[in-house]
Amino acid sequence: MKTQIELARSGTLTPQMQQVADAEGIPPETIRQRVAEGHIVIPCNPGRKQQVVGIGKGLRTKVNASIGTSSDISCIKLELRKARAAQEEGADTLMELSTGGDLDRVRREVLGACTLPVGTVPLYQAFAEAAKKYHNPNKLDSEYLFEIIERQLADGISFMAIHCGINRFSIERLKKQGFRYGGLVSKGGTFMVSWMEYHNRENPLYEQFDRVCELMKKYDSVLSLGNGIRAGAIHDSHDRAQMAEMIINCELAELGRKMGCQMMVEGPGHVPLDEIEGNIMLEKRMSGGAPYYVLGPLPADSGAGYDHITAAIGAANATRHGADLICYITPAEHLALPNEDDVREGVRATRLAVRIGDIAKYPDRRDHEKRVALARRDSDWQEHFSLLMFPDKAREIRKSRTPENEGTCTMCGDFCAMERGYALFKDDIAGDKIRPKKEEVGSLTAALP
Repeated sequence: MKTQIELARSGTLTPQMQQVADAEGIPPETIRQRVAEGHIVIPCNPGRKQQVVGIGKGLRTKVNASIGTSSDISCIKLELRKARAAQEEGADTLMELSTGGDLDRVRREVLGACTLPVGTVPLYQAFAEAAKKYHNPNKLDSEYLFEIIERQLADGISFMAIHCGINRFSIERLKKQGFRYGGLVSKGGTFMVSWMEYHNRENPLYEQFDRVCELMKKYDSVLSLGNGIRAGAIHDSHDRAQMAEMIINCELAELGRKMGCQMMVEGPGHVPLDEIEGNIMLEKRMSGGAPYYVLGPLPADSGAGYDHITAAIGAANATRHGADLICYITPAEHLALPNEDDVREGVRATRLAVRIGDIAKYPDRRDHEKRVALARRDSDWQEHFSLLMFPDKAREIRKSRTPENEGTCTMCGDFCAMERGYALFKDDIAGDKIRPKKEEVGSLTAALP
């Protein structure tokens, strides 16, 4: 079976590419060319029916929601509710990151509970099961890593975060710089570093990278190069260890594309606001334009409890400067395992953030915002609600504080600026000097649903 990138290079426009073109309002041939170049990926494991989602250059920035059990909380019903909540709230992809309970069962039930493309971090299951079996995750048999990767792919997983970029060179950079304010924050990355140090061996995922790619190609799954040495504090941002792994991941992205594997690069964790643009420029330049899957980023370390807002600020900036897929952060980040409400809030905050970023990234796609403004100006509440990202929430707030004059709201009441402005310029309205007709504003664009 040929992968999407191999088919695109042969000149074939696949049904998946056509669906991405239709959803984004972009010519199909443009999509095919960008898939062929590795600038767009389509996670679409053929072993499972799922929504078709394009990630990459020129496309609407996508939102990923992550769920999963832990060693403290392992409830399959809760995870299924979280998966459905993520889809209901408009997430584009889902990552199943369980480390507690029957991991195969959790994954398979989540795959059956939604139609989103689902991703995993196979290292989680490998090390969790090694810890359970040997009471020491460092006793993991490296061959079992590859067994887990194929087992998860056979279940229908469409993209995988695999930590191939951690090697002896990147660990040496970590040792020589000697100190980190945030330490190591990636579960998979930390366990891999520990395993390598325990065995004094190279990372088998780096050492046998061609084998990893062949497995991914077999199921046309996207290989997302995990950032296991990402910064967990803004003062660690772009230190030598993080940059060493980023360089290696960008090299591997190029190598994987040459092998016919769909590739993404992941980054960067905690990054101060003024460094986000540079981070994305470096990834795009060094990887040859591979889609960038950004975790957060969090531009401050002190927002726990509201880190979905911290991350939304980072995500809007990352989107503006070229990020392609944003992994949400929930209010529970750094504090607890997210519940269903946290998932909903995280998806909503991140969707709003990427909308803000896409408005700046694609200035020609702003007609929707213009229609919202016109409806608000005209106090056309029903039209206004129909255009909002979260109409139910808006209606709920307005209903809870209903004004006497239903044309206004209780923020201004009798002092409504909109109504007063109408009175001031009513003589000009007939000529449409300040009130253009709605049909002249433009239609909704598929790129900003």
